Amino acid sequence: MSETKQGTASENGAADESNSRRKFLKGSLAAAAGVTTGILGAPAVVTAAAPKVIKMQTSWPSSDIWMDFARQYTDRVEKMSGGRLKIDLLPAGAVVKAFQVMDAVSDGVLDAAHSVPVYWYGKNKAASLFGTGPVFGGSATTMLAWFNAGGGRELYRELTQDIMGLNVVGLLGFPMFAQPFGWFKGEVNTAADLKGFKYRTVGLAADLMQKMGMSVAQLPGGEIVPAMERGVIDAFEFNNPSSDRRFGAQDVAKNYYLSSYHQASESFEFLFNKDFYNDLDEDLRAILEYAVEAASTANTASAMDNYSKDLLELQTKEGVTVHRTSKDILDAELKAWDEIIPDLEKDAFMKKVLDSQRAWVDRVVFYELMNAPDYALAYDHYFPGKLKL
Repeated sequence: MSETKQGTASENGAADESNSRRKFLKGSLAAAAGVTTGILGAPAVVTAAAPKVIKMQTSWPSSDIWMDFARQYTDRVEKMSGGRLKIDLLPAGAVVKAFQVMDAVSDGVLDAAHSVPVYWYGKNKAASLFGTGPVFGGSATTMLAWFNAGGGRELYRELTQDIMGLNVVGLLGFPMFAQPFGWFKGEVNTAADLKGFKYRTVGLAADLMQKMGMSVAQLPGGEIVPAMERGVIDAFEFNNPSSDRRFGAQDVAKNYYLSSYHQASESFEFLFNKDFYNDLDEDLRAILEYAVEAASTANTASAMDNYSKDLLELQTKEGVTVHRTSKDILDAELKAWDEIIPDLEKDAFMKKVLDSQRAWVDRVVFYELMNAPDYALAYDHYFPGKLKL
């Protein structure tokens, strides 16, 4: 009996130990499986880097259509970068005045700007050759092509970085339609009619209009109507029917003259602080550059749509009489350019730019004009009587 009891106890102890071992192993495996499941089942947590914020100011009032055009650029940059870049877009005056964005970008006060080269014409007259210089026959599209394919970009870099020592990288985009001659209270039919006017324009166009007998005030767009109301000026141009209408040009003058050689080849300027730009990853720099080309196409479509609608409404709703600038005035503009160019060419760099532009226009515009059909003839065929040429 005692042996039986002892054997039973021994067997029971072994069984208990075996059961404990199995429970331990089962618990360990279950725990391990739980840990494994936790590792494999949990979603990967990736901490996204904060977007690089670019502080960009324009030279345009917040209500101007050109702010809409600038947003077409910023929207494309942000989407193309997958959110890695974000642009804080500000209107003129938010940080600096409209004409001061070049200095602000160079100094690092701004990371970027959306403007036009003529707005820093006061720092170096050669700025005006990149958009508002003499017209040898090329349109804004022709001259933007010169910038991108004809050597203009390297000349722009030489001017801004080598000659002026500015810490900037600049690109051009959106070939603007030729700017209207402008707004007058009465009719002006000949060059002689212009004598004595106090006229607003900018850049080398100021030299041009002075040659034609006008005195000139160089003002940003937001200051034009108040200056007209105070009598500081009595005629002006800005750029296009939409911008002009938005700031109230039609409230201070009713005669609007389209076509002119004073600013017939301008494009937007996209400025970046050079250090900021170079510190970006290569793919982000590429996005900033190629988004200029993408926005240029979008800007052109929007301009065609809006400028034409606003021109129609200026006529039908605002009581504005739209004229085409007379051939007498256009001829006088070309003759005035002929007087200005020799003085410009006394500067070696400006002569180099003008020589480059003339060579480009001589070759390219010959092809353009020889190849282009007479679009006015076709338009008049289908919409007879509307053109006043």
